[in-house]
Amino acid sequence: MPEKGKVLAEVKDLCKNFGVTIALSHVDFAVKTGEIRGLIGENGSGKSTVSSIIAGLQPPSSGQMFYKDKPWRPKDVLEAQEAGIGMIVQEAGTIAGISVAENIFLGNYKRFKKGPIIDRRAMVFEARKALEKIGVTDINPALPTRMYDMQERKLIEIAKCMYNDPELLIVDETTTALSQTGRDIIYKIMHDMADAGKAVMIISHDLNEMMEQCDTLTVLRDGVIIDNIAKADFDPDDIKQKMVGREIKGHYYRVDNDGYKEEVVLKADCITTMHSLLCFDLELHKQEILGIGGLSDCGMHTVGRALYGLDQVVDGQVVLTKDGTVVKNAQVAFKNGLGYVSKNRDTESLELNASIYNNIASTGYDKNNMGPFISPRREKAYVDKQVKALMIKCQNAYQPVRALSGGNKQKVVFGKWCADDADILILDCPTRGVDIGVKAAMYQLIYDMKKQGKSIIMISEELPELMGMCDRLLIMRDGEVSGEFFRKDGYDDRTLIEYMI
Repeated sequence: MPEKGKVLAEVKDLCKNFGVTIALSHVDFAVKTGEIRGLIGENGSGKSTVSSIIAGLQPPSSGQMFYKDKPWRPKDVLEAQEAGIGMIVQEAGTIAGISVAENIFLGNYKRFKKGPIIDRRAMVFEARKALEKIGVTDINPALPTRMYDMQERKLIEIAKCMYNDPELLIVDETTTALSQTGRDIIYKIMHDMADAGKAVMIISHDLNEMMEQCDTLTVLRDGVIIDNIAKADFDPDDIKQKMVGREIKGHYYRVDNDGYKEEVVLKADCITTMHSLLCFDLELHKQEILGIGGLSDCGMHTVGRALYGLDQVVDGQVVLTKDGTVVKNAQVAFKNGLGYVSKNRDTESLELNASIYNNIASTGYDKNNMGPFISPRREKAYVDKQVKALMIKCQNAYQPVRALSGGNKQKVVFGKWCADDADILILDCPTRGVDIGVKAAMYQLIYDMKKQGKSIIMISEELPELMGMCDRLLIMRDGEVSGEFFRKDGYDDRTLIEYMI
């Protein structure tokens, strides 16, 4: 067993520039064996950048790195993996069109070659062992990866990473994509590694999670390390202040009990889908924030997709009550004033190769035209308003979305639909991967939209968010509503959890 407390990886005076944008500025820190080190900070603070440099995803602009007491400058991810550094990336790290086994051993097929032929049976056998190693037995490695949802694909990535027995594991915003069962798997892996004298670096915006799981927190802001804080000194208000450079105390949710109108604007009448939902009913009122919560596999995400016409409704119907329009598909939903923020940001809500400008502008062509032509002046004002309101960190609005941090990508998604001025918004995990400062801004925008007469469905796996923002809350279990709660009556999280499990 490696000696605990010994420096395993270290960076000195590390800098990284993207054109004129400074992502990292003279960063120094070290990770020791037996340690779980958390990196925390606002979106664009440099957390993922420094981690990806250590893991070989990109080179630094300047500075030094050391790994196992030797200079470290990996040319790519494979070299880092061979040296014992594994990273679970924030974005999707699997390829949908190939099998689970092929994803797990991507880049390492040669070990299964027998002459010119790949022994796929042996590959599937080893992939099953990799999944079982992390405690996953309900994923078939022979099946195409596209058959599995986002959190199952994330478990496949974890299995791929852990198959190589890394000495340094980097976990970048992974837990936001996982159910509690999945989170428990990654937490066990982290603590087992620390107990074995290895090391873990984890990035998360969930401050409670970080304080519970980490031995040390490194706070970054604008590419600079602000502080390294030992577990004995963890204080949530102090950490928040260091993250954002200003004091943030208490909650940032609603404090009113304004209620909503009696008028129903959207109705799901006994809808059944191919998966999850059987004769599901729902009514959304004018000026209401309706929350839907539960465990991640309870069917709540399917509700959002079905209401917007993305998942086929095989029985029943979704109706806009103002004129009786039946929402049969997403085109009908969009044309009739519905907006949808997907949990699967990169595949369903963004065009990654397009600019911030084009992504936000895509929902507003009908609002920025002059006759048959688009008004560049109106369109620019339309986009600039959202970039400023959501504090999207970018060189300019013409920067490709793929170059943004995960949290800033989420801001672009949110900005699209805020700018569109949709009458009904369906928000599926809208603040996933977003820092506390931007969460506060998003919550204020959601409340402002309510006051303007908009109706909002907020689907979330975060109970404090639902309790803090919603007028009415539906808790789901096994595709059905197991409980209904009203803001005006008050309730606590323990009661909600009883209806979830």
